[in-house]
Amino acid sequence: MSKMPLQFRHNGRDVAIFVDGGTNLLVALRELIGDMTPKFGCGQGGCGTCSVLIDGELHLSCLTLAETVAGRSIETLDGLKQGPNLHPLQRAFADNFAAQCGYCTPGMLMAAKALLDRTPAPSRADVVEAISGNICRCTGYEPIINAILAAAGGRASA
Repeated sequence: MSKMPLQFRHNGRDVAIFVDGGTNLLVALRELIGDMTPKFGCGQGGCGTCSVLIDGELHLSCLTLAETVAGRSIETLDGLKQGPNLHPLQRAFADNFAAQCGYCTPGMLMAAKALLDRTPAPSRADVVEAISGNICRCTGYEPIINAILAAAGGRASA
């Protein structure tokens, strides 16, 4: 199988790589670009840990063919912070103890960012719906929900 050229924006910078046909975006990001923040979880789209934003919309990178992102903008957890400064969502997750083992955290943060980008002052129900595609086995979800609401200014940190 021959490799095909692929160009897209990754966390605000232009990248150009060669991918095999059928390569998923998760593999392209992790193995070809070196962005290890999207995690491999189930590989079937059921856990959400590989979630990324494609042109501002939440997508599961394990189910997205890399070649479909040509010319598009991909944002991962690594793109949230500005140098050493954490994004307000990252800070809220730390302040509210929303990351225990941390495995689900990249997907949760990307789902939360997608929500806050379109709904700056979400309700608790909005937050629950937004993270419903992500599995967390450690926190019981309450600290995650509280962190997202805190980042949105919906309530004080716990």
